[in-house]
Amino acid sequence: MQARSALFDLYGDHLRPRGGEAPVAALVRLLAPLSIAAPAVRTAISRMVRQGWLAPVRLPAGPGYALTGRGMRRLDEAAARIYRTTRRDWDGRFDLLVLTGSATRAQRSRLADTLGYLGFGALSPSTWAAPRRGTVRARDAEVAALLDEVGVAAARFVARHDGDTAGASDLVRRAWDLPALATAYREFVTEYTPVVAGLPATVTDEQAYAARFRLVHAWRTFLFSDPQLPAELLPPDWPGAAAAAFFDRYAGRLRAAADRYVDSCLPTTHR
Repeated sequence: MQARSALFDLYGDHLRPRGGEAPVAALVRLLAPLSIAAPAVRTAISRMVRQGWLAPVRLPAGPGYALTGRGMRRLDEAAARIYRTTRRDWDGRFDLLVLTGSATRAQRSRLADTLGYLGFGALSPSTWAAPRRGTVRARDAEVAALLDEVGVAAARFVARHDGDTAGASDLVRRAWDLPALATAYREFVTEYTPVVAGLPATVTDEQAYAARFRLVHAWRTFLFSDPQLPAELLPPDWPGAAAAAFFDRYAGRLRAAADRYVDSCLPTTHR
């Protein structure tokens, strides 16, 4: 587990609901159960500040870091997808993004990483698609900001699929590797069952926190590979549904103990 991604998880899952800020000392304490050393935490913080996710603040307990507006928006959107609180209905529309200018390898790599996170799949090197569902204003703003930051010209469209779902399913199979994603979901359940189901009856708050943190961290990686397609575009008996039920069950079961541990590491004013 890398320190930077662990900090994203920590802020998104625990600190955002508590105001989105914490002293450096508390950040170090909260990542210690994940075997992340203090120097790695400080290096990751500096990198996140340079990238605009965190900003230094002076807190009563000492120097600390708070989420920026950009960081809050990204983590709120991620939380909605992790805990699936966004609307799931789909009206047959897709967002299409067509690159109209040339792009360097570095630009294409940055686009692929961020567009994949935002739920887009590549139909070709220059054309990306994503089902348009629920609240999409935040995603639209992130796409616009990404194109401006990377410096690549693109045309954006909203297209409606008017036939049956067979044609849309063909598009989905071109844009996303669903067999590989299905395998990843099955492996997730297999790998993390002993982590969360095998905890002792006398589990401590710190143990519960660490187990839940690892579970959420692994689940969060699906944000980069799973666009959370509408059910009508997925194969029957989609293993992602069983994996989501597994995640919900154990993330909820360990939440109270994890919260107690987080509160024990934070100053009273941040609980």
